[in-house]
Amino acid sequence: MQRRRLLVAGSLGLALPAWAHHGWSSFDQDRPLYLEGRATKVMWRNPHGELELELPENPTLPADLKQRALPKQSATVDGPGLLAKAQLPTRRDRKWTIELAPLTRLQAWGLDEIKPGTQVAALGFTFTGEKGDPVLRAEYLFVGGKVYGLRSSPA
Repeated sequence: MQRRRLLVAGSLGLALPAWAHHGWSSFDQDRPLYLEGRATKVMWRNPHGELELELPENPTLPADLKQRALPKQSATVDGPGLLAKAQLPTRRDRKWTIELAPLTRLQAWGLDEIKPGTQVAALGFTFTGEKGDPVLRAEYLFVGGKVYGLRSSPA
């Protein structure tokens, strides 16, 4: 009986991280959001990098957003279409968690670890109806004048 309890407890322990992690299907991919601000906290680890982004008090969309050049990825992504539909979130949270790609993909793009205080912008998706925590799954990341596609590896 004792052995069985340990087996069940061990199995549950392995399953918990999978319950907490979510894939692309949890996000509203028909409504791309644009967030820009300062990285206040950075978690450079797997299953994917994350950063906490502090938005300004009155966020705005950049005037040139729809014309920005985006890098080609190995997966098919309609980057220009996402830029054309990009909008600001309706919720007023000043701090958002930005989910990035796995570290191996970030390295493939040549993205060095982002340091707290860095100005960062992200185009991506949040939960349907902006429900739940303020989390954005980044499709594109804008750092230091460069753009990184995060859905797949560089093409």
